Amino acid sequence: MKSKLPVVLAVVAVAAALGYAGWRHAGALRAEALPENVTVANGRIEVERVDVSAKLAGRVATIAVREGDYLDKGAPVAELDQVQTRAELAAAEAEVERAFQGVAQARAAVASREAELALAEVQLKRSEELRDRDFATQAEADQRLAARNVAAAAVDAAKAAVGGADAARKVAEADVARIRAVLADLVLTAPIAGRVEYKLVQPGEVVAAGGRVVTLLDLTDVSMTVFLPTSSVGRVRLGGEARIVLDAGPDYVIPATVTFVAAEAQFTPKTVETSAEREKLMYRVKVGIAPELLARYRDYVKAGLTGVAYVGLGPDVAWPERLAPRLPDAGS
Repeated sequence: MKSKLPVVLAVVAVAAALGYAGWRHAGALRAEALPENVTVANGRIEVERVDVSAKLAGRVATIAVREGDYLDKGAPVAELDQVQTRAELAAAEAEVERAFQGVAQARAAVASREAELALAEVQLKRSEELRDRDFATQAEADQRLAARNVAAAAVDAAKAAVGGADAARKVAEADVARIRAVLADLVLTAPIAGRVEYKLVQPGEVVAAGGRVVTLLDLTDVSMTVFLPTSSVGRVRLGGEARIVLDAGPDYVIPATVTFVAAEAQFTPKTVETSAEREKLMYRVKVGIAPELLARYRDYVKAGLTGVAYVGLGPDVAWPERLAPRLPDAGS
């Protein structure tokens, strides 16, 4: 019985040749379908991520969100334990009350010293009158003068004490403000409006200063990153038109805009002396979707979806009919 291996190999070779020819033919059709000033590249949807992190170390008391929740800017995300900090706040507020009492006592002391000074002034005046009429000695007048000077110095000291007490009050109030700021930092809020992608800790866990608690997706900053060769990227215009077609929705065409073109090539051969080698240089390009469009389709935005981006080359792009913007009903 003759071996069937040569026949099998021949069939495989014919199939491979036909497949290659079909692939070349399909590629040619795709190339013919695009105008000269439109290029296409594969990519995936990227959504800007924002971490909500703890400014201070502490134990997580509560987590107010679940993965997938949509949060408005400023919405509560989590709280760290506040028992010790609130006790410190109560002590600091008591110090403020004590400082106010200190200020009141110092002002009362000023009033008392001023009254003593007034009495000393009266006694000095009488003593001087009696001395002039020879009813009192010069020594008695000198004693009254010294007593008046002592009273005046006491008034100055009491007024200085008021300034010190008032400064102590301000220090106590600043300490209260500091502790309240710490309490505010123990309540983590959403810095942007977005969707919760990951919840990274659970209640009871201890996080370090700077530790991540939740990751949010900024649904107003969505783009697709593609890589274009040198021959194409030189004609790409920042702010130029683009189109995105996702594998998950091939019937829809999403309008986009070129928002970024890398200044340096991502894949660089060792030498670029020939034009063939220069064609191997690939540049990263981002095409972004308008925030107002994203707001309409907020619930459909997902990171990681694959697809293709069609990028216009030059200012005036004649888009074919099949790449005209076509979007689903936002309510469907």
